[in-house]
Amino acid sequence: MIVAVYCSANDCISERYKQLGDCVGKWLANNGFSMLYGGATGGLMTRVSDAYRHALDILPHPTTEQRLIGVVPQRIIDNGRLATNCDELHTVPTMSARKQMMRDIADVFVCLPGSYGTLDEMYDVIASGTVGEHHKPIYILNYEGFYDYLREEAALMKRHNFLPKEEKYIPNFINTLEELFDILQSKNQSL
Repeated sequence: MIVAVYCSANDCISERYKQLGDCVGKWLANNGFSMLYGGATGGLMTRVSDAYRHALDILPHPTTEQRLIGVVPQRIIDNGRLATNCDELHTVPTMSARKQMMRDIADVFVCLPGSYGTLDEMYDVIASGTVGEHHKPIYILNYEGFYDYLREEAALMKRHNFLPKEEKYIPNFINTLEELFDILQSKNQSL
């Protein structure tokens, strides 16, 4: 199973968020998943991908399908932020092309804390799922309440009928790493 991870690329974030990235990357590798991410350096992107790479490299028997996949826009390469830890790297012309390719490749999406880019990727998955372009689940890790306001905004949109009473595609807010890992393990076993 290929898990797309959306997250911050800002190096100035707190160390606790970077450690969260370490935990997620290591767990994905140790539990037989492939990881897909933005293919750039910085912040959680570096930490989650380096943790995945390191854990995969020391596994005694990784699955033959396991790989670290990056999808990086040319502008990020031009800015000197290309990651060098990928088994498979796709270069695309724009951020929009990156979102499309990641949606196409991933089996499931995980959002860690991030800012505008992460929110853009998250909403792209939700909006495209809402109109039926895919049926792949998205799990938003509400680590330490990071996405509480986003949950409140969704509830407000529902109360005012901007969201239908019966949504066709619903983002899944997850509060703990343990809950996220249990869900991913269950999804992987059902394939």
